[in-house]
Order: sequence, then structure tokens, then C-alpha cells
Amino acid sequence: MALDPRELRNTLGNFTTGVCLVTAFDGERQPQALTVNSFSSVSLDPPLVLWSLQNNSEVFDVFATPQHYAINVLSAEQEALSVRYAQPGGHLLDAAHFTAGDNGAPVISGALAHFECELAATHEGGDHTIIVGRVTRFAADITRDPLVFYRGGYRALVVS
Repeated sequence: MALDPRELRNTLGNFTTGVCLVTAFDGERQPQALTVNSFSSVSLDPPLVLWSLQNNSEVFDVFATPQHYAINVLSAEQEALSVRYAQPGGHLLDAAHFTAGDNGAPVISGALAHFECELAATHEGGDHTIIVGRVTRFAADITRDPLVFYRGGYRALVVS
């Protein structure tokens, strides 16, 4: 039985995710950002996280093998950043949006959380590359709400 890719995507959309910006410097030392929702924890010991990069991404070469990068979990107030850095040709990171992290990677100002990482491994994953990073530093702002994505759109987190 063949699976319909659109139906599969729509069904996967029933899983609510957070929204992140992965940030790194390109080969010309220009800061770059990419919106993703494929972030996940892998291990606490050693501290490993992963995210997935689409193989035909226009910024594949920037994000597939950087030695240092950051994964920034966006807050509800940062929807505009998510939209901006998801656009084709729109990955050059504005200097007003970040500070330099301890490992040199850009860290998004006002993010709900960030994880500074060293590249640990990459794995083939169909039409994506799975990127595993070793966390070297992290921080969180527990006073903010997360930016969440559900069924193809941004949603508010309702706590009861």
C-alpha cells in the first residue's frame, strides 16, 4: 500500500511541537538561522540533542556540518522570527536578534531556552539528515510561554 505524502504530513501535524531557530555561522562567518520543529532530546549522559535538516534545504551546507551551533527554543512572542527565518533566502541572521554564545554560535535574544552544541554525529534519514549535537551549555527563561505549532499553524498554549 502506497502512502499519500500529503495525508502523512497532515496526520503528523496532529503532533504539537515547539518551534526552534537553529543558528550557526556560515563559511564566510555570516550568522545564519533556520526555523525547525524537529528538535528532540536524545540523552542526558552524555548530553545529546538532535534535529533534522531537509536535504534539499538551500542552507544545507551551512547547517549540515558546523562544529558549533545553537538550538534556540522560541517563546510565544517570537512568532515573527520563526516566520522570517523560515522564508527562502531569508536566513541571514539580523545582528539585533542574537548575542554570541560561549562556543561562538549565535544565541537568540529572548528565547525560551537555548542549547549550545558541538556536532557529535550526522545520520541519513530519508529526505533529511539527522544532526546530533553534544550540549556544552544551556539556559532557560521559565517566565515565558513557548511558541507552538499544531496542524499547520501557530497556536497558543492553554494551561488549565
